[in-house]
Amino acid sequence: MDKLDLQLNDIFEGKVVRKDLLHRIKKGTNVPTFVLEFLLAKYCASDDPMEIDAGMEAVLATLQDNYVRPDEANAAQSKVATKGHYRFIDKVHVRYVEKEKRHWAALENFNSQRIAVSQQFYRDNDRMLEGGIWAEVTVAHNAIEEDDYAFYIEDLRPVQLSRFNFEAYAEGSEVFSRNEWVDIILRTVGLEATKLSPRQRLHYIARLAPLVEPNYNFIELGPRGTGKSYFFSEFSPYSTLVSGGQATKATLFYNNARGKVGLVGFWDTVAFDEVGGIKIKDPDTIQIMKDFMANGRFSRGVEIIADASLAFVGNIDMSVEQIVNSSQYDLFQPLPSQFDLAVMDRFACYLPGWEMPKNSSEYLTNSYGFITDYLAEAFHYAFQHTNRYEEVTKRIRLGSAVEGRDEKGIKKTVAAFLKILHPSTSPTDDEFEEYVAYAVESRRRIKEQMNKRKPDDEFAKINLSYFTAQGKEVTVYCPESKNALATQNPTRHNLEDETAAPTTKDKPSQRRELAAAVSQTAVPEVAPVSAQPAALEEQHFTIYYGDTGHSYDSIFGSYLQGAKTITIEEPYIRVSHQIQNFVRFCETAVKTGTVKRIELTTSYDNETPIAEIQDKLNDLKQSLLEVDIVLDIQLNENLHDREIRLDNGWIIKIGRGLDFYQKPDSWFGIGVNDMSLRKCLETKVDIYRKD
Repeated sequence: MDKLDLQLNDIFEGKVVRKDLLHRIKKGTNVPTFVLEFLLAKYCASDDPMEIDAGMEAVLATLQDNYVRPDEANAAQSKVATKGHYRFIDKVHVRYVEKEKRHWAALENFNSQRIAVSQQFYRDNDRMLEGGIWAEVTVAHNAIEEDDYAFYIEDLRPVQLSRFNFEAYAEGSEVFSRNEWVDIILRTVGLEATKLSPRQRLHYIARLAPLVEPNYNFIELGPRGTGKSYFFSEFSPYSTLVSGGQATKATLFYNNARGKVGLVGFWDTVAFDEVGGIKIKDPDTIQIMKDFMANGRFSRGVEIIADASLAFVGNIDMSVEQIVNSSQYDLFQPLPSQFDLAVMDRFACYLPGWEMPKNSSEYLTNSYGFITDYLAEAFHYAFQHTNRYEEVTKRIRLGSAVEGRDEKGIKKTVAAFLKILHPSTSPTDDEFEEYVAYAVESRRRIKEQMNKRKPDDEFAKINLSYFTAQGKEVTVYCPESKNALATQNPTRHNLEDETAAPTTKDKPSQRRELAAAVSQTAVPEVAPVSAQPAALEEQHFTIYYGDTGHSYDSIFGSYLQGAKTITIEEPYIRVSHQIQNFVRFCETAVKTGTVKRIELTTSYDNETPIAEIQDKLNDLKQSLLEVDIVLDIQLNENLHDREIRLDNGWIIKIGRGLDFYQKPDSWFGIGVNDMSLRKCLETKVDIYRKD
């Protein structure tokens, strides 16, 4: 055992299990993970090799004797008839047969649809009626020939913890660092975190978000074989997986005939596997889904409120690089046609499944992790009884491009990260900003694709951003589309006039069409826009991400000529690099030879070390006085806009203000001193005369 294993066993004794034991058993059976670990915890709760070996034999013997395989159903029925009763580990469903006015149970692998069941069992376990539950179930034989059933359930015990103490779980988590806790969570799902990149670790944590955050709408599309559906089918007994087929409003939301709420009323998470294959014939289903995704409620004669999160997973069969560079295709291509923009806009997170590694034994851990059911109970408690949304709201600052549903989705994603990685504590500023950046990217991916589909500018504000604790605004990009003009600046076209998107039936043809589309919409090289006009004229242009050739001299130089007073409104002159940018601007003003006064209006927050900043600005004041320029500084707490006004009539607005340069990769590289060689962040520049 490594240090983390020892610490985990010490703090959470009896609640952890060696994951390599699970791998050894898992390969030979289709039993869900939480069922296998239920048995491992029962028989292998030791670190003594001999006891573990004996426990493994007991687990295998239990599976051999009590787990029914589908091809052994007849033998299992015979065993019950011969012995009178027998205990099985199986998934139990209960259905109501309207014509007979009674309930019948069915065991998934026992191959009998008419097992009598007492009301007490399905009354105490509602989920037996909606999707079924795994349990240790004792089936007895009915010897009364006049009865119309041969078997009945004598006893039933759900395979899950009987008690859970969230306070002890949260208190134990405080002993570990954030990164150690990430390792523990990933080891619990069977993965070795050291084999994954930091970004991939965040992806796996994001997969867990629907299990902890109510009414959270999640989508992941990517290649096959990356384990997209595993977290929802086997990780938690509070999650159910709808595997393709027809999705009806009665199954999902409300059955009018029975007066019963559907899956969303019984599960924390309802996941849809192979979402592209879902068949939705009734338009009401989509409308109810939209209502539910928006606010967790819908109306079917009566108003229904439920907390279930919806997760959609599916496959992308085309090249992501081609898709983002195509004006005709988008990353929502695999979704069924009934999933319109209104459905897409309700997604909080689009996880890029193409970045996930393929399932492989090299990523599996041999270390200890929580018993899956224990962590599932922790997530279930967090889902039902904790709310971190307000904490996120008080701490987060988002940019102006973030609109209503963007903000809600981003905050819910960050809240989910806090529930998973900080059960009872708050993250540091750096950790919090890492979660915010991930959440903003996850929402931007959704908005970019909607913007490609919409023929107008409804979703055109794709440059979502957030502010760091130091007050710096950071615009977040999606790695796959950052340099794809077809996604960043899509051609506007009316989708209704186009031929419907090709189906996946003719994949070679589809790929040829897509390749042709990409070749026709190849991304041209964009030369840096020159901001130094031959004559002083109004200018409106964009500096693109990664551009070079833009300095304060080239943008402001000509327009400062003849100006005596410069008035600057710039809310973020706080941290060192922002003050250095302001110094560079003042140097440009000094070169004109005409400027006599610079008036700066800025703002500060409660975390700004004002005394330190004033010292730096006082140094600048003194330096400017030596060249006969007066610097006047005013504070305005409500200042948000950025603007530079010259007394010669020109007004200059830059979306990012003076802070539009990227941080250098190295402080010993080209572009550190000559700002015209430094790469820029994306921003708009408007230079015009005052009316």
